[in-house]
Amino acid sequence: MTEPIAQSPETAPTPAPTPAPTPRLLLVDDEPGLRAAVQAYLEDEGFDVTTAVDGDEGWQKAEQMLPDLVISDVMMPRCDGYGLLKRMREDERLGGTPVIFLTAKGMTADRTQGYVAGVDDYIPKPFDPDELVARVRNVVRRQDRLLAEAARFADADVGQMAKQITEIRSMLAHGDGSQAKEAPLHNFTPREASVLQLVAEGLMNKEIARQLETSIRNVEKYVSRLFIKTGTSSRTELVRYALENHLVT
Repeated sequence: MTEPIAQSPETAPTPAPTPAPTPRLLLVDDEPGLRAAVQAYLEDEGFDVTTAVDGDEGWQKAEQMLPDLVISDVMMPRCDGYGLLKRMREDERLGGTPVIFLTAKGMTADRTQGYVAGVDDYIPKPFDPDELVARVRNVVRRQDRLLAEAARFADADVGQMAKQITEIRSMLAHGDGSQAKEAPLHNFTPREASVLQLVAEGLMNKEIARQLETSIRNVEKYVSRLFIKTGTSSRTELVRYALENHLVT
C-alpha cells in the first residue's frame, strides 16, 4: 500500500500578510473649496477622509470615528482649531491622536502657540499638496512607530522593567545630586501625568489600564504622546528622562 506523501514545509503555502488598515483622517476647515480639494487629493493618495466645517462639528465627528489623524484649520467660526485641539487633548479616547494645523498665519509666535497647545505639525497656507501628503504620511508613520513601541510592553516582563527602573534610580541617586535640574515645562494632561507616574513605578500597560480603568490601547496612545512630548523613544528613556527632570516622585 502506498503511503501518502507528506507535504514538505518548503512547499506549504505562505499566509498572505495582513494589509495595513487605511489611515482614517478627519479634515476640519470652513472653506468649502479648500476642504473639497484637500479631501480629493488625500483620497487619491489612499487615505480615508471625513470632513467637518468647524471645530464643533469636527469634535462630534472625532468622537464618532476616532480618527488616526486630524488636519484642522485654525481660524474657524464657533470653535477654532485651538478649541478643537484642547477638547481632544483632554479626552480619554482622543488625547493621543496626532493633529496637524493648517493656517494662513505664518508668524513664529503663532506656530509656537500651536506647539505649546499640543499640535504635532503646522503648515501655513498656501501649501503645496505634495508637501501636505508628505507631512501627513510622516506623522502617521511616527505615530505607528510610537504605538508599536508602547505596545511592546503590554505583556512585557514586569520584573525586568522594575529592575531597570531600580538601576536608573540608583545611578541618579549616586550621581551629581548637588546640582538639581530645573524641571522643563511640559504641557501634560492630567491623564498623561498619571500614566507617566505609573510607568516610572514600573507598571506595564496592562496594569496601568487596569488601575486607570481604561483600555490598553488608550494607555499605548498616552505613552506614545509622552514619547513625543519628552523627545524619547523607549520606555527606559522615558523613565530616565522623567526621573532626571523630577517629573515623577
